[in-house]
Amino acid sequence: MLTINTDKPYHIFAEHLEQGALDQFESAMQQPFSIKGALMPDAHQGYSLPIGAVIATKGVILPSWVGYDIGCGMCAVRTTFTKDEVREHSDKIFDEIYATVPVGFSHNLKDCSWPKGEALPCTDKTKEIFDKNGLRQLGSLGGGNHFIEIGKGASNDAVWIIIHSGSRGIGHAVATHYMRMASVDGKAREGHFGFETESKNGFDYIFDLEFCLRFALANRTELMLRIERAISKYCDGMADWNSLINRNHNHAELKDGLWIHRKGATHADRMMMGVIPGNMRDGSFIVRGKGNPDALCSSSHGAGRVLGRKEAKRVLKMVEFNEDMLGIKAKVTEDTLDESPDAYKNIFDVMRMQEPMVETVERVIPMINIKG
Repeated sequence: MLTINTDKPYHIFAEHLEQGALDQFESAMQQPFSIKGALMPDAHQGYSLPIGAVIATKGVILPSWVGYDIGCGMCAVRTTFTKDEVREHSDKIFDEIYATVPVGFSHNLKDCSWPKGEALPCTDKTKEIFDKNGLRQLGSLGGGNHFIEIGKGASNDAVWIIIHSGSRGIGHAVATHYMRMASVDGKAREGHFGFETESKNGFDYIFDLEFCLRFALANRTELMLRIERAISKYCDGMADWNSLINRNHNHAELKDGLWIHRKGATHADRMMMGVIPGNMRDGSFIVRGKGNPDALCSSSHGAGRVLGRKEAKRVLKMVEFNEDMLGIKAKVTEDTLDESPDAYKNIFDVMRMQEPMVETVERVIPMINIKG
């Protein structure tokens, strides 16, 4: 783990970090409104702020420190399906999910229903964005590192459904709008541009941020329902909705008078349940938070990349990718080579480095993996 300079108001929970990520973090911490910060074990260079950064600010909120995919996060639910039945029907379940869940840039051909009884509070600008095709994006996965995973618990073989997705095009459009408003020249570009939280723009961003967080949860919930139906078509069982875990890792929250920005970092208050994904081969970890104040009650949001997408496709080989994914039903092609396990940090090392922040409750070993 990197040596911490105790005269600075931050902690770094990582052993190896690229200089670009450190430079971004130092620059952010030098801002007059930055009070305290932390870098998670999976940290790497990002847009304006490293992925895996957590920073507490006073009186200022920064759209670029939340990021473009507002509310991106994880959901996990334990089920009563059996691993043997799921494995037996994995090909059919795999095809059924791809048939019912839009992935990549795709969305539904018609509007989905918003959760019954819920209002849609947001500003007029965000309502304009949402009205274009917001309800068609509910239940869509997205691309990149977004995924659906069906796996079995390492301790008891319980079948879990795990989802990584966010607010889709809605969150991106809302983030772009506010980044432009915050910058000095009206362009969405890198930098530490924010709003005073008591200003109208600050109030509007916070209002729409909450809307995007709710939209992201509604999206993951709809995905869960579709996956449950897809498995139920071939296997006996159902989701145990009382076990549902939902954690955002691109958000900002007000706590003790400070705005805690988490960009690619997961909320991990004491006893709070969370999900930390590793990669397509090694699966995900169900965790319980320890509320570590040095980490601003946070943990990593995953393993963290060691290779950018273009570099991964240039240097990684399909033969190793195929070997890594033996026994797991997944899309193992040149198109998904950038999501190969070798494109990511070792998740077991990452979990070891964050033992002060979370304890592992269960490791979920993949049987089926869906990528955009």
